[in-house]
Amino acid sequence: EVQLVESGGGLVLPGGSLILSCEASGFDFSDTVMSWARRPPGKGLEWVSHIYQDGRTWYASSAKDRFTISRDNAKNTVSLQMNSLKPEDTAVYYCAIPKGNLRVVSSRSWGQGTQVTVST
Repeated sequence: EVQLVESGGGLVLPGGSLILSCEASGFDFSDTVMSWARRPPGKGLEWVSHIYQDGRTWYASSAKDRFTISRDNAKNTVSLQMNSLKPEDTAVYYCAIPKGNLRVVSSRSWGQGTQVTVST
């Protein structure tokens, strides 16, 4: 079965950094677009970043120049390096496998997510 397991979240001061990781299994990882989405408190899911099979990337405007997505096809992992964190980055972060229509935040599977809290 398709499984996604996120890790790396925590409590960090504004301006700090975190690295989120996702271990994936149950599908052809190297042939799959991988993404990060997040749910801020009281809000819906939003896309944060995508990384395509050839390594091309996309970032939400809120994440561009601060976040970096990467993948390791040998390990079936995708990571999100988060720098210069802001309180508005506080959210539960999820690894995702988008289904094709990127206007919709959806995934073939959802993991447990990992909480990121940016606060003084």
